[in-house]
Amino acid sequence: MQGQMMHVPLKIADILTYAAEVHPQGEIVSVRTEGDIHRTTYAATARRVAQLAHGLAEMGVVPGDRVATLAWNGYRHFELYYAVSGMGAVCHTINPRLSAEQMSYIVNHAEDTVLFVDTTFLPIVEGLRGQWPRDLRIVVMTDRAHMPEGGDLLCYEDLLEGQEDRIDWPDLPEDSAAGLCYTSGTTGNPKGTLYSHRSTVLHAMMVGLSLPSALQPGRKILPVVPLFHVNAWGLPYAAPLTGASLIFPGGALDGESLFRLMDDEEVFSAWGVPTVWLGLQGEIAKQGRLPKGFGDVVIGGSAAPASMIRGFEEAGVNVCHAWGMTEMSPVGTQGTLPPHMEDAPFDERLAVKAKQGRRLFGVELKIVAEDGTRLPHDGKAIGELYVRGNTVTSGYFRNDEANARVFDGEGWFGTGDVATIDANGFLTITDRAKDLIKSGGEWISSLDLENVVMSHPRVANCAVIAVPHPKWDERPLLIVVPQGEAPDRQALLDLLSEHFAKWQLPDDIVFVEDLPLTATGKVSKLTLRERFADHSLPES
Repeated sequence: MQGQMMHVPLKIADILTYAAEVHPQGEIVSVRTEGDIHRTTYAATARRVAQLAHGLAEMGVVPGDRVATLAWNGYRHFELYYAVSGMGAVCHTINPRLSAEQMSYIVNHAEDTVLFVDTTFLPIVEGLRGQWPRDLRIVVMTDRAHMPEGGDLLCYEDLLEGQEDRIDWPDLPEDSAAGLCYTSGTTGNPKGTLYSHRSTVLHAMMVGLSLPSALQPGRKILPVVPLFHVNAWGLPYAAPLTGASLIFPGGALDGESLFRLMDDEEVFSAWGVPTVWLGLQGEIAKQGRLPKGFGDVVIGGSAAPASMIRGFEEAGVNVCHAWGMTEMSPVGTQGTLPPHMEDAPFDERLAVKAKQGRRLFGVELKIVAEDGTRLPHDGKAIGELYVRGNTVTSGYFRNDEANARVFDGEGWFGTGDVATIDANGFLTITDRAKDLIKSGGEWISSLDLENVVMSHPRVANCAVIAVPHPKWDERPLLIVVPQGEAPDRQALLDLLSEHFAKWQLPDDIVFVEDLPLTATGKVSKLTLRERFADHSLPES
């Protein structure tokens, strides 16, 4: 027997329509590439989004077209999110930190018809345009006064000029494609994840339900995670849905700039990867205080060092550790503590916050052994993590070869992460499968070693990688970015010896000025492995 309820398709445009009616004074504050601060509301944004959609239609954009963006976090980028998907086209966000080869690959693979670009990234466009489709139209995301001279570039604000500020959004099937985001492609070509209206709206609801302290009317949230990286973890949808305001930092992501913006706007919650928060914590230490209003930080993208979590918590900032993937829309777990732990000892709470948290409603998790056997969620069994759910990809965009490698016989998606799940549902990522070090047949977690090293006061950042060894196959190499004067090597080994067996300790320590980062701001261990492939380990 079927239920007798209406079936109204879930559509992204309805989120903004709702926000304009129910949270009309919710703000969008943006640091612009023009150099000033722009302020608007959800109500005003809904009117501009209607104008933009009309302008896109006038350009000839039709449902199913891929419309690309190459832009920082700002109100115009936000407008494109809603206008493009709302009219039935696909918003394809491009990461400007990708290599030229990868960027050319994804523009051609996606068959983009229009590219919207911030003025900052025009040199990239000029360098690569000859490798892109000849009929690709370029729109510069600025006003007429700041347009570059000459060429066939179109002006963003001209698209909106004279257009009607109301629109009847088309009735789209909720499984219609809405967004396209490619992985950073650390191995092989980048792979595209094609989001639907249904998956995106459900993800916004799931995130809003799971993080109520940040996502509520009157709260101000700073997405340092870029709009060009997995939809800024869903914030462009979850924030207007819940009435929270968005403070967009543009391209100024250094610690000093972030501190100033957060202080001026009294940001409550900030979301981003650990490498960004290292810079902010440095500025907090320099200023001797927190930015006004700052009380919450969401950390994802890669595991947050325990020392970082402790630093925020001791300063009075609540830390929520989250985990997810491009292929998951992206948030899969979040680390809000259950109520019964609120009065637990400080160190006990920190230990739980160092985990990657518990699953969001609608996301299922399992860990499996090498032979595919499902393992218990007892906090001890370690296996590869698989996921499934309404916000998990069912296959990469136009990539059957990749699809054949990532799904198991039950249709679950293999994440490539190695993890444990305890009896309370808390996930702990022990490493990426490709980053584990196999020494003499035994596994060594690079993440565990890094977390301990990061607690040393004279370590700014670090990474552990495997290097070849004639007897043990692989041995760990510790690479350290010092904080000021380099720490004593033996002191680091002594610190590690308190937590690890002798055979798990690094065979060598190398000091460097900085660590290479991937396009998404994570430490690039692939680059480090290439750089130190011929590193000669000292004899034991």
